[in-house]
Amino acid sequence: MTKRIAQRFLLFASLLSSVSALAQSTVPSIDSGSINGARYQIAFPKGWTTAPVKRLVMFAHGYEFVGAPAQSRSNRWLNTVQPFLERGFAVAASDYRKQGFALPEGVDDTEALRAFFVKKYGQPDTTIVVGQSMGGGVALATLENFGHYYQGGLPMCPLSSRPYLQCRKEFDMYATFNGLFPGVVTSLAEIFDVSKPYQAQSANTMQAKATAIRKAIFAKDSLLAIAFAKRFDLKMDDLPFSLFFNENVLRDIAQQAKGNPFDNTNTLYSGFPNDLVVNQKAERLAATVSPDVLFGKYDRTGNINRPVVLLHTVYDQLIPPQYGVMNFENMIHKQGKDALFVVKYTNGQGHCQFKPQQVATAFDALRQWIATGQKAKAGLID
Repeated sequence: MTKRIAQRFLLFASLLSSVSALAQSTVPSIDSGSINGARYQIAFPKGWTTAPVKRLVMFAHGYEFVGAPAQSRSNRWLNTVQPFLERGFAVAASDYRKQGFALPEGVDDTEALRAFFVKKYGQPDTTIVVGQSMGGGVALATLENFGHYYQGGLPMCPLSSRPYLQCRKEFDMYATFNGLFPGVVTSLAEIFDVSKPYQAQSANTMQAKATAIRKAIFAKDSLLAIAFAKRFDLKMDDLPFSLFFNENVLRDIAQQAKGNPFDNTNTLYSGFPNDLVVNQKAERLAATVSPDVLFGKYDRTGNINRPVVLLHTVYDQLIPPQYGVMNFENMIHKQGKDALFVVKYTNGQGHCQFKPQQVATAFDALRQWIATGQKAKAGLID
């Protein structure tokens, strides 16, 4: 079990800033700097400046723990975007002006970087927005609000539901978990007590804390623990790590909102082995601030006007497909934009766990759609 937990730790550590471990290659030219307090990097493949057709990918990174090394401080982001560089696209990526939940900042800083790129290097013939995880949400919000600058988008395991709903899921997980397994993880009351200073938990402590959580919940009721994980679309081994990750997210939200934007005093929980017990024991908190304080800007609408290929794994411990696909699909349908939306999926067993070739295949399908006007086909990418 120790070996398995260590493997899970390495997986979750990699989620914070990388889609997957792609082979590093030499990028001959990188432009870097800062715009409005947000650092950026632009990578150019060999021959881009003299190419007859100029292509650009605007890349949006995922959630970073507050205090974690930014993507510009290492070359890991170049590994992630390698399939785009190999196809002759320059890739521009902003660190965003802040870490943590930064979807609005991600949209604004990505747009500022795109405008900077055009001013300095000229208007590309093709511009595609790509993002992973929260960055996938940035990509979708960019298409919803600045889509006229783009030819298409590739969000991967994206935060594509309304941001409030996605983050509310983490709140509800904690509320019900603390009711069934009191004292194992931090209470919501403490998490949303903004009178205390906030410091994100280090990813280096994740393995030890996840091991302790697993031991505690199995000692109380292993069958209940398995059922609880299933209720939130999790494999049992991923539950302790999800709780660790989500506590950081919720603490970050509390500090940014300066209070609690969620309210479960009227929530009726279901889908557990004993719903009555869960509802009697769940931790209940009233909202102290409006959700719009944090989630109002660039809330999801589904109003896209450019082709979108959404790439998702069949199992995702952070953004399950019902949040990463189904909710957004319903919004697309409500807007009457079904003709612009395609979902491709892989048998990946974790958040943004794609092989480089799978990303490349989805990207090529989007490019073909843009070039020919013939809608890409939905379905499995091996």
